[in-house]
Amino acid sequence: MQKMDRTNNIDRSGAVINENGMSVAAKWKSGIMSLIFSRFTLIAVMLVFQAALMLMMWGMFGALIDKVATGASTVFVVILLIYLINTDMDPTGKITWMLVISAAPLFGTMFYIWTRAEVGHRAIAANIQESTDLSRGKLVQDPEVLKRLKRADRDSASVANYTLKAGNFPAYENTKVTYFPFGADKFEEMLVRLEKAEKFIFLEYFIIQEGYMWGKILEILSRKVEEGVEVRVLFDGTNLLSKVPMDYHKRLRRLGIKCRVWAPLRPVVTSTYNYRDHRKILVIDGEVAFNGGVNLADEYIGKTQPLGKWKDTAVLLEGYAVRSFTLMFLTMWYASSETPQKFIQKKGMTQEEKDAALNDMVSEESDLIDYFPKNIPVPGDAGGFVIPYGDSPLDEYKVGEMIYMDILNTAEDYVYIMTPYLILDGELESALRFAAERGVDVRLILPGIPDKKAVYALAKATVPNLIKSGVKVYFYKPGFVHAKVFVSDNRKAIVGTINLDYRSLYHHFECATYMVDTSCISNIHDDFEATLKDCEEVTPQTIKKEKISTKIVGAVIKMFAPML
Repeated sequence: MQKMDRTNNIDRSGAVINENGMSVAAKWKSGIMSLIFSRFTLIAVMLVFQAALMLMMWGMFGALIDKVATGASTVFVVILLIYLINTDMDPTGKITWMLVISAAPLFGTMFYIWTRAEVGHRAIAANIQESTDLSRGKLVQDPEVLKRLKRADRDSASVANYTLKAGNFPAYENTKVTYFPFGADKFEEMLVRLEKAEKFIFLEYFIIQEGYMWGKILEILSRKVEEGVEVRVLFDGTNLLSKVPMDYHKRLRRLGIKCRVWAPLRPVVTSTYNYRDHRKILVIDGEVAFNGGVNLADEYIGKTQPLGKWKDTAVLLEGYAVRSFTLMFLTMWYASSETPQKFIQKKGMTQEEKDAALNDMVSEESDLIDYFPKNIPVPGDAGGFVIPYGDSPLDEYKVGEMIYMDILNTAEDYVYIMTPYLILDGELESALRFAAERGVDVRLILPGIPDKKAVYALAKATVPNLIKSGVKVYFYKPGFVHAKVFVSDNRKAIVGTINLDYRSLYHHFECATYMVDTSCISNIHDDFEATLKDCEEVTPQTIKKEKISTKIVGAVIKMFAPML
């Protein structure tokens, strides 16, 4: 056996030895072999193979069409374009598809048919609808609360009617909302609340990444499992590409944590991959819930700074409105099941039968934990109205966009907005401009340091039209803004996960907290004003100084904005 210099970890042949006695070179070779034969590589190879096969088929059909009748292809494209014009698609989306189909008729047509066929997600949509239907009896709108909300603010009562219809999300009183201006503030309170859990902990997050933040949380979760607390974790499948190991959900299960992955990548081409779970929800004992933009990774609490100072926000709910976040979690939990149960809805099903089906659906062990406690402790300073709501890309409702537009259309004094991305459809851009044109003070804070340069260029291409209408736009100089915040007229506010881009508004599962006259709204307003001090306003002069390359990139990408 070779002797090793324990001080420098170098053997006599000069090879660097790691703590396990393996040379760094050997470990590197082992890592390469593991990557080559890993599940990730297999999935990537299979996806590339399927994509190549599809392109080859398109090429074959394209050649055949050219030989048989070029005119027939032209007629077909014209018919498809007429069909597009008459769909209920967003006008910007129509223009994008028209460009794609006109430039590459066969490829564009096949791609359009594939996306509209929504291959792969129909079963998921059915599961979500099924679980929502079964759970409707658990959340009932209190008519007296709705009456009081209508007296306080008629427009917000209309929003409550809409959210109840779109996703069974009622309006609540008796809920205290605490606002956190930075991710570190939320994280500190999260640890305190997790330590107090007695019955169950539900976590649903778009990003979970190994590091300081998740390590501290996982330590508590593991301990709580040993104490008999039920812990469930649901995270998006994109994490398995780079954030955590491919078998991470299995590792958590070995700790006693019930874990599922939303839409993990598999070697099959499917539109399911387009619908990501972008929500950030933590529910504890059905009494406490966290929501906002903060994911479970170190940059969100400032432990790392890949994009300068990270600006993010979150809210803590205590009281009856927590029930809606519990429902959102359980709905996604059921839909992400690897072997989902199927319930047959019978006409005349009693509420007791629905409750029994719901219990089977949400609890793998048929336990009797009451996930929707009837009596919830409410802090004495709870006031105002709270409407937690979710948005799904698999139904007919554009909940996230509609509620944002309602804020803009009903504002009288001001609307202040923070968002990391600005990829607007025609309706939302018109709402922003119209609000400013009718005298509302509309202000928008965007990142000063982007995470995606092409998307940043697109945002800058959108800004000039907003400024012409009187919208004031600012860039956050210290770093990246990841917050998703609307606050208006010192009375209304939204904090959640919904960005001002097509992915959030059309393709992702999202959630947010709508507030009316809650005590924290003044804190949200003050935080916006404080953030504004670190921003630089965009003016016609600064737009003229923008790089030509940025303007060109933004103009070109704008044609394909709905696909970003």
